[in-house]
Amino acid sequence: MAKKALISVFDKSGIASFAGKLADKGWELISTGGTFRALSEQGLAVKEISEISHFPEIFDGRVKTLTPQVHAGILARRGREDDMKTLDELGIGAIDMVVVNLYPFFDKVADTSLSFDEKVEFIDIGGPAMLRSAAKNFQDVIVISDPADYQTVLDELDGGVSFETRRKLAGKVFNLTSAYDAATSRFLLNEDFPKYYSMSYQKAYDLRYGENPHQQAAYYTDTVQAGALRDFVQLNGKELSYNNLRDLEIAWRLVSEFDEPFCCALKHNTPCGAAVGFDIYEAYTKAHRCDPVSIFGGIAGVNRKLDKRTAEIMNQLFLEIVAAPDFDDDALEVLRKKKNLRVLKMPGKSLPSVGLSKVNGGLLVQTEDSLLYDGMETLTKADYKDKYISDILFGLKVVKYVKSNAIVIVKDGATLGIGGGQVNRLWPTKDALKRAGKLAAENPEIGSLNKAVLVSDAFFPFSDCVEEAHRHGLEMIVQPGGSRNDYMSVEVCDKYDMCMIQTNIRHFMH
Repeated sequence: MAKKALISVFDKSGIASFAGKLADKGWELISTGGTFRALSEQGLAVKEISEISHFPEIFDGRVKTLTPQVHAGILARRGREDDMKTLDELGIGAIDMVVVNLYPFFDKVADTSLSFDEKVEFIDIGGPAMLRSAAKNFQDVIVISDPADYQTVLDELDGGVSFETRRKLAGKVFNLTSAYDAATSRFLLNEDFPKYYSMSYQKAYDLRYGENPHQQAAYYTDTVQAGALRDFVQLNGKELSYNNLRDLEIAWRLVSEFDEPFCCALKHNTPCGAAVGFDIYEAYTKAHRCDPVSIFGGIAGVNRKLDKRTAEIMNQLFLEIVAAPDFDDDALEVLRKKKNLRVLKMPGKSLPSVGLSKVNGGLLVQTEDSLLYDGMETLTKADYKDKYISDILFGLKVVKYVKSNAIVIVKDGATLGIGGGQVNRLWPTKDALKRAGKLAAENPEIGSLNKAVLVSDAFFPFSDCVEEAHRHGLEMIVQPGGSRNDYMSVEVCDKYDMCMIQTNIRHFMH
């Protein structure tokens, strides 16, 4: 008796050729709906599923394979005499191969042009059910969920598809259906913290290595949610690395905070310079000026179309990545002179998303740090808030993306000094102020630090940081407040006629 293959695919690439080769080997073909028509049009002898199920397709094809005749034919264990006797008594034929790929829910759920109801129609039910049945019975049934596996099966078919291949194909089914179910669950629940945290990501490509050369890595993209790091286009340069992608995430999130022309320079997952400007050229030059050493080998991200003039000055040093929403043709020509420079066209601003952090045996999930401040309370006798408000807001946006303990020194819409990633607050304060002082001394147009703003990601439990700021001539400090020792810092500010603003929002980034 001829073996039977049940074929029902949405992605029909290569299916006619594959089915034809099965037919040449004596397999009987069974199919559904559009697949049946596609195979018939190629002149293949194929039975419609209703001939097997003895039941018509109904509800516009919603019900066509969800029948005992189909699933019993798939799930019957060939080595069990009672199973095969039952099939024979019921007049059900065994199905020996299931070839199914699913409705493109991954693509459709992120399509903003589709309504909720339209997206629901792309949730596949019969397909996953057949795949799961066949995968469970993989020792007796060959299951194919990926067109890339057609040739693998054909190569082994004459000699008998091996246990190892069957097992791998079955594993691919459950890998697919678990991601498919996770995507559907996320779409319907629309919750940040469901009872079961299921994720659906698809491998975009393997990476050369992870954080270090001895670590393996791959890059996966979200199957449900659009995002800047899912939908960017690489216009030049060698392949992106693990560290490139991690750095790009922080750089583009910071770029997305600003509406005015802005540039972020970033290295090792933390900003090393940031500035707004009249145009992107000015923003870049001010960001570069903050730390011209650390930007070497880093990222430059801008939120405007990149022009030739800015591209030329960027090309004067070694950068790993230049990211922008678009590029002038002549700017691209300049950047492409460096064949390894990764030039990325970003699709838009970073979209809000939950933050995930894997720990040993668990997963930490949190909503995005999207609240900049919760009121601005002046704690001191001196109140210079209105005079410095633009730099205060600028500094608060930047400090969110500097590793804690984070200190940012800002003047005229540009960072002068950035300190962070230390185990106490005094060290980054001293470091940021020292850098800012040196920069001011080397660039007379900056002037003194008296008109600069110090922004901290967390409160000042001691007065030492205020004393350090005073020694460098600053008169404005911004911090979230919340320490029971806030009064100590306030008293020192009052002593020196400095102003301290409390924002009531902490911005730790570990």
